[in-house]
Amino acid sequence: MADKEATIYVVDVGKSMGLKRNGRDETDFDFAMQYVWDKIATTVRQSKRAALRIQMPGLREVKEHLIPSSTNKGDAISALVVAIQMIHSFCKKLKYTRKIILVTNGDGSVDDDGLGDIVAKIKEDGIELVILGVDFDDAEFGFKEEDKDSQEHANERVFNSLTEECDGVFGTVAQAVSELGIPRLKTVRPMPSYKGTLTLGNSEEYDTAMSIDVERFPRTMIARAPSASSFVVRKPGETDEVEKQPDGDIEMQDAAGDGMAPVRNERMYTVKDDNTAGGKREVKREDLAKGYEYGRTLVHLSASDESVTKFEGAAGLDVVGFIPRENYDHYMNLSRTNVIIAQRTNDLAAMALASFTHTLYELSAFAVARLVPKEGKNPLLLLLAPSIEPDFECLIDVELPFAEDVRAYKFPPLDRIVTMSGKVLTEHRNLPSNDLQKAVGAYVDSMDLSGFDRDDDGNPAEYARMEETFSPVLHRINQAVRYRAVYPDKDVPPPSSVLTKYSQPPQELIDQSESALTRLKEVADVKKVPPKSQSRKQYRGKKQQEQPRSGLDVNAILSSTRKEKSNMTQDVNISPSNAIPEFKQLAVNAEGMDQFRRGVDQLSKIIENWISQSVGNSNYERAIEGIGVLREECIELEEPGAANRFIKGLKEKLLKEELGGDRLEFWWRFKQAKVGLIEKKDSSTSDVTEEDARKVS
Repeated sequence: MADKEATIYVVDVGKSMGLKRNGRDETDFDFAMQYVWDKIATTVRQSKRAALRIQMPGLREVKEHLIPSSTNKGDAISALVVAIQMIHSFCKKLKYTRKIILVTNGDGSVDDDGLGDIVAKIKEDGIELVILGVDFDDAEFGFKEEDKDSQEHANERVFNSLTEECDGVFGTVAQAVSELGIPRLKTVRPMPSYKGTLTLGNSEEYDTAMSIDVERFPRTMIARAPSASSFVVRKPGETDEVEKQPDGDIEMQDAAGDGMAPVRNERMYTVKDDNTAGGKREVKREDLAKGYEYGRTLVHLSASDESVTKFEGAAGLDVVGFIPRENYDHYMNLSRTNVIIAQRTNDLAAMALASFTHTLYELSAFAVARLVPKEGKNPLLLLLAPSIEPDFECLIDVELPFAEDVRAYKFPPLDRIVTMSGKVLTEHRNLPSNDLQKAVGAYVDSMDLSGFDRDDDGNPAEYARMEETFSPVLHRINQAVRYRAVYPDKDVPPPSSVLTKYSQPPQELIDQSESALTRLKEVADVKKVPPKSQSRKQYRGKKQQEQPRSGLDVNAILSSTRKEKSNMTQDVNISPSNAIPEFKQLAVNAEGMDQFRRGVDQLSKIIENWISQSVGNSNYERAIEGIGVLREECIELEEPGAANRFIKGLKEKLLKEELGGDRLEFWWRFKQAKVGLIEKKDSSTSDVTEEDARKVS
């Protein structure tokens, strides 16, 4: 768990804080409170304690009543003393990160007597003091208020001196507000995923074996965006409840305090039972059994039998070999990275691991190790790489794939073409020419980000450094939730510029590469692709033809050819050897729905012949593809009944073994392909419900 924090906000609510100054459209109070509310909301959001989760309603109530007063009476230093006493009483001698944040415009009276005692108490209690002033001068931020009142100037000097003596922070509110859009990374306490020994050889049998006490921690891990929960509006009269869940979590029935109650999920397990009302019978979870698909059957393994599928082994990290650095392909990285360090407070282990790490570094080698994180866990293969920095040395590990994890796809080479006869061609219309490669190289160089930015001294620096790139999804959600928690009735502001900065290349870089891009377009002969034509729409009894972009109407030519073959009649003649393409062509050029229906009947008979004449399952995939095409065209032409009648009749023939004997394997594959009846959700003109479709399948 991260260190506990105790923060007190001291806010100046004097009369002058209600004034609008220096051209702002909001008062000094509202301007300063942007920072305060954002900090409080961030603290509540990051806290995992239920006690803090339910404080937002109270904070909103405070927000409604916290307004500037009608007088300037009050002393910021006296308020600071009260805050010190509050922290001392609450924290006592316990381990807390203690902080006091004072927000003021410095316009009230300040009694600077006894500042020495205040400074001593702040240092004694380890309190971090932050003083932010509205329109306070800040040379580093580049702000200076002209014609400042003498009292404000004197108070500002007192506050500045106080923070300097306390080693605190003194700044202007303008800078604090401008930095609210910069994401604040949450500090996470590292949790070890493995504690044990790193061994080389069998230390139980050989004295020369290596054994080092080590610990393993995550180095990179995906930061997940917060997930939303489902809530419903609570009925009037319902009271707040706190319910203890079976896993020990506390569920707040009115966690938000906004009349919302969380939705609880309940899972029910049922099986088909014709003897039960509704055709379903509920079963208990403990009565369920696990099974593995093995072909068309399920193989049951009881809980006692499942132990045979697990590898029993003691926890350990064993080195199994070494490989040269240059022989490792980086696409083999299968997981997030972790760091392996020596056991803390173990100097001997630190010395031994440092020796092992330096040896790998000097030999330019990696180690391959077998890891069992905990007893009974499945083993993993890890690659161990040395990492040596001026102030930190460790091993970086990444999980390696097993043979089954590698997808060994083969693709043709990009720099040559190998013909069927084995001849190698280096010049071809599908291969880039030397001029094209040079143009692409020049364009890539002109878009180089490694030296596009500038550091404080004006020297070239890397653009979009890792520490400056933040997850836009994660922080945008946090920003929206944080703002809506404080201002429930206001529109969420647009994303911060920090989050959208790298959503597109900088304009200066685009201008810089314009000439290289123009040259690349010329060499590559880039032409504008015409807009994609809209999908055809068919209606019952008529059709809407696509307009060809060229002067050649291919559909008309094919249609006329087919008409000539049928003596210019409306007879349909689909060839079994080319049934699917010809049926698609018919769907496009049919002279009416009657002609299309006759095409459906012909394709249906062809599919049945494929099944009946199939040797084993040789024609099954072809038949399933034909059924899928038939369904798609019937859906698009709003004629689902034709396809549904065929599928129902097909099932009856299969059950009666009228299609060449036992073809139940085809029906099993048919169900796996999910090409059943056309339901209402697929076509508005269908009268088949989901329950009807399930019965047929």
